[in-house]
Amino acid sequence: MDSSRAFCFIDLFSGLGGFHVALDELGGKGVFAAEWEPTLNALYKTNFGIEAWSDINELKTDDEIDEKVPDHQVLTAGFPCQPFSKAGDQLGFKDTTQGNLFFKVHQILKVKRPRRFILENVPNILHHDGGRTREAIIEMLEELDYAVRVAHFSPHEFGIPQVRDRAYFVGSLDGLDDFEWPEKHKDPTSITRVLRDDVNPTREIPDQTLQAIDMWGDFLKRSPDSVKMPSFPIWAMEFGATYPYEDDTPPAAWDRRRKFGLSGLHVHGNFGAELDGLSIDEQYELIPSHSRRLDNFEFPRWKRTFIRQNREFHRENAEWIDPWMKDWCPWELPSSFQKMEWNAQGERRDIDDFVLQVRASGIRVKRPTTAPSLIAFTQTQVPILGANLAGRRRYMTPQECAKLQSLDKIALPESELQAYKALGNAVNAKVVKAIATPLLDGLDGQARPESPVSSNQFTVTEPMGAIA
Repeated sequence: MDSSRAFCFIDLFSGLGGFHVALDELGGKGVFAAEWEPTLNALYKTNFGIEAWSDINELKTDDEIDEKVPDHQVLTAGFPCQPFSKAGDQLGFKDTTQGNLFFKVHQILKVKRPRRFILENVPNILHHDGGRTREAIIEMLEELDYAVRVAHFSPHEFGIPQVRDRAYFVGSLDGLDDFEWPEKHKDPTSITRVLRDDVNPTREIPDQTLQAIDMWGDFLKRSPDSVKMPSFPIWAMEFGATYPYEDDTPPAAWDRRRKFGLSGLHVHGNFGAELDGLSIDEQYELIPSHSRRLDNFEFPRWKRTFIRQNREFHRENAEWIDPWMKDWCPWELPSSFQKMEWNAQGERRDIDDFVLQVRASGIRVKRPTTAPSLIAFTQTQVPILGANLAGRRRYMTPQECAKLQSLDKIALPESELQAYKALGNAVNAKVVKAIATPLLDGLDGQARPESPVSSNQFTVTEPMGAIA
């Protein structure tokens, strides 16, 4: 702890407490926290000795905030990212449950006037709604006399083997003329730095997942050295398919055939499946899920490109791909296992050399230099370590994932599912510390300045949600 930097901070939407870990190491004292999720709320007290507030929206008025939230010099908040994430509906501020929680942060800044703040969110917030969300946030903060800067960073740029891009807003009432963002490192990283021998994974990889890994491992081994692995996602269901996709779509063709009394689409479907003589409903089940549209509009360009690339790759390599399909019958596996993303161009083609992640877009194969971004709300996308990395194929443990978030010194939820979820939502403590270090220069115990916006001038026009 750096005792030369004595200051108080608050930790909003605190989760596992990544902001707390970082600022505590810089000499800060946490005086208030808010976390809605009951397990993490209780764990915050275990880890940091602070009774975290639950629903911060219960503090509705400026007077309630002034009374209940202690004075502080630094405000931190990883306000909910789901409304702005590409993985969600991207409703932004229109999400009345979570999107409007930024307004609560704004209200606390207005009332308590901390001299510094750090806000974190998904990088898509910088481009959401054509950039208007970013501009609205900056404008609202500048109206409170804060100088504001925005940048994005990933842990791998600080020597941590995880790719996890996040946007950071920093602000100061003293200006930011002398502030500089931390330098990004370019040194190589390796996931082996976070692997542990003293943990015993309790969760086994499902048999079907292991079968899919073996199947794609064999695909890599059969591929001749002279064949460059595709940089585009491999969609095995397109191997042998001939249904229309460029200037027509199956629904459009079927619609025409219905009108003219014809039986269906006389082409091949998944893995070259014969469609002749089948009803339209039967044919529908034998084309890839990504082509089962309910409208007659053309496929988007990116999808047409992937379909064309996969069909060309199969035609050029049918000599070894067709026996592979016959031996493995990939059509018997779920569609997500019928796809593979090879992100290790130029490497030895042994699937057990790599870090794997099961996604809806397929089995992603990544170099062991970094782990994929930890994702909240799912246990299925936890990174899988190849046998050559960890002695056997296994999931990364919560303790190892905690090291990826620089949170390996605190207690985690007892439930593995809750631990993975919390880590997927967490802010990386080392990244925050790197950003906070220059931001805190010149910070002292000055009295709280008056707000440039009086209580009767500020009105929250967005409804406040019930979740903090």
